Amino acid sequence: MPEESRPRRSPSGPERKRDAERTRERILDAALVEFGEHGYAGARVTAIARRAGVNQQLISYYFDGKEGLYRALIERWRALSGELNRPDAPLDEVVAAFLHAGTAQRHWVRLLIWQALEGDREEGAEQYRRSMVDDLRRRQAAGEIAQDLDPAYLQLALFGAALAPTLLAHFAEDFTGLPVDSPEFLAGYGEELKRLIARLAKPL
Repeated sequence: MPEESRPRRSPSGPERKRDAERTRERILDAALVEFGEHGYAGARVTAIARRAGVNQQLISYYFDGKEGLYRALIERWRALSGELNRPDAPLDEVVAAFLHAGTAQRHWVRLLIWQALEGDREEGAEQYRRSMVDDLRRRQAAGEIAQDLDPAYLQLALFGAALAPTLLAHFAEDFTGLPVDSPEFLAGYGEELKRLIARLAKPL
């Protein structure tokens, strides 16, 4: 029987599951770009579907619309943050990981900027961010951070430092003479952050 005339085999259960997961991830990738470029209010589900190459109805099927898609994207960011902020990793490595993630995936940073501009505080945001401060308190108790530093303010400073190359790209390039996405800038800035963080263990 010629191959082209054979009936097409329907995907099995595991194959269907993998196809659904791939489709879902494509939609999330497209949503990250759209929300990162336009914010929640300006993002359009039709544009997300077009970017993902899927029927718009699939967004309703998988995420129950725009709001559900946005929540799924925030959950994705929190999962990524959890992988970067490993409790067993030294603080300088954690900050360096956020630096590289923010530079490599600029739409995440842009999404955070839109959240700030729009005053968006998604469900559980305060508790999630306070847990980041609690992690610095744990590190302080372990001796990674001097006792005379306030973990809450320090978290704000470190978060800003990690996002600075994307938030202030032109400033960074003018200050250093290097493109922020160049290996030379990332290596140099990363090393400087490590030196700064190493001094956090010493009282001021």
